[in-house]
Amino acid sequence: MDQNQHAAESALEIDRLATQLAKDPHSKVFMPLAEEYGKVGMWQEAAGVLEDGLKLYPGFITAMVALGRAYDHMGQATKARAILEESVKLSPENLRARRTLIKIYASQGQNESALQSCAVILAVNPRDEEALSVQSALGGPLKRKKEQERPKSAAPATRNLSAPEARTPPEDMPVSTTLEPKIASTEALIMPTELTETALRTHDLTREQLAALGPDPQAADTVVMPPPLPHAEVVAQLEAWLRSIESHRHDRDTTNDSHSKLS
Repeated sequence: MDQNQHAAESALEIDRLATQLAKDPHSKVFMPLAEEYGKVGMWQEAAGVLEDGLKLYPGFITAMVALGRAYDHMGQATKARAILEESVKLSPENLRARRTLIKIYASQGQNESALQSCAVILAVNPRDEEALSVQSALGGPLKRKKEQERPKSAAPATRNLSAPEARTPPEDMPVSTTLEPKIASTEALIMPTELTETALRTHDLTREQLAALGPDPQAADTVVMPPPLPHAEVVAQLEAWLRSIESHRHDRDTTNDSHSKLS
């Protein structure tokens, strides 16, 4: 008697809500109407109402979860999983969607996905009996299961520190450079090329200017081109030549000034 009365009350409520929705198709009354359809097992009617409502209100999480549960009751697991996964992307902590997904994942052998949904539920309610039961049936928490499946890492290779390490020269280094021993001081090898070239050009220019001015008897016996010297002595010798030339030029200028005064 009570069951028949409950069915009669549900029928009256469904009729009232359906009439209201017909008068205002844009109303969100489709949600309670779908719930009433679900209470009496009219899942196809519930899914139809929810599909129409989601066309007007896309992204309505409550309606998406209700539609996924309706598809699940109708045996359409693929459609149910698709819309429920979309709903948890928008609302990751929606427990109703997670519970239905756990059921679908377990039936499809997707144990890892089922354990992930269990972990979300237990993070909100660590004493949730349904999630704990599914977790235990699937082999325990997801973290512990992953640690068991993870291969053991190989022991790190030890280095023999007693033997000296052989140093391999870079491939782009010349062979002669790698085979020659290190020089204690490299200052003698650092040749100021630009300074040397400048000094040589200055020296040659000075000789040309002196030749144009005429022979200088005092400088003729003094300025003598020395033989080639090692690189380290070139700069010093050139500086000595320059000082000698400037000295002779100064003496000559002094002599010319004296002659001019006498004349």
